[in-house]
Amino acid sequence: MTADTTGAPGRIPALNWQDARRCTIQLRYSDLDAMGHINNARYAEFLEVSRMDLSAALGIRDVDDLSVLARLELDYVGELRLGQEVVIESLVERVGRTSWVVVSRFIADGVPCAFARSVQVSVDEAHAPRVLPPDFAARVDAVLVRP
Repeated sequence: MTADTTGAPGRIPALNWQDARRCTIQLRYSDLDAMGHINNARYAEFLEVSRMDLSAALGIRDVDDLSVLARLELDYVGELRLGQEVVIESLVERVGRTSWVVVSRFIADGVPCAFARSVQVSVDEAHAPRVLPPDFAARVDAVLVRP
């Protein structure tokens, strides 16, 4: 059986994943639920780790993007199990005036098993939305979703 590296039709979009930032996730025994697979709540934690990794790789520091998570969508296609090699691939789908959207896919042993979209809103110290830095779009250009 050949792994589908473009995504599950209709569930995980076929994007330019070859340009994505890759973040390896270490699974732990404590990530398991009663059914023996990785608990669905852990996916959100793993996405937070991958967004922090993406920001660091792009040179985006907290002072450049003090942001809050405004929205998170997760589509589960397959399960994660302890012992699998899990990588989260992330691309920037859109950069707005005060927000940016990241799309990610979970790859377990080479097979896509989940897709996520998150919206981060840049905020000031009072947690009011603020405009992203002028060079923000240029910083994320290498990992932008391309047609």
